[in-house]
Amino acid sequence: MTRRPRPRRGRDPIRRDVGRPRFWETVPLAEMTPPEWEALCDGCGKCCLNKLEDEDTGEIALTRVACRLFDDATCRCAQYPVRRQFVPECVSISAESLPSIAYWLPQTCAYRLLHEGRELFHWHPLISGDPETVHAAGVSARGLTVPEFEVDEEDWEDHIIEEPT
Repeated sequence: MTRRPRPRRGRDPIRRDVGRPRFWETVPLAEMTPPEWEALCDGCGKCCLNKLEDEDTGEIALTRVACRLFDDATCRCAQYPVRRQFVPECVSISAESLPSIAYWLPQTCAYRLLHEGRELFHWHPLISGDPETVHAAGVSARGLTVPEFEVDEEDWEDHIIEEPT
């Protein structure tokens, strides 16, 4: 039995107090400052899960197969600043890229929700004030992933997960 390190609870690596109160309700995505944009990330880690796209329907399925750089305990990229050196296909989520990639972002992702004109969920750290609420709500990847180097790509279909909405 392998023991995973316990994540540090309650400590948010993302700065949430970025100036304008409740900016996500009044500021268009394209007009957010870089700190506001970063604060939108709920820390679920599901964007780092490998996805499968049905060629016929275009439907996206999340798998529990995580990027090789994903840290399951923290739901963060272990090499975020230099991730493209290791994973050149890693996608940056930006106001410019969002219209073309929103369809494969998790259904609960703040970037996708705001892009679609929807509100953030009550468990989002910007609403709750607590980075742990995303995990307590059961919408994060914490504790459910397997590293991509442990699963052959042709077996990813065996690891499809249902996404909570």
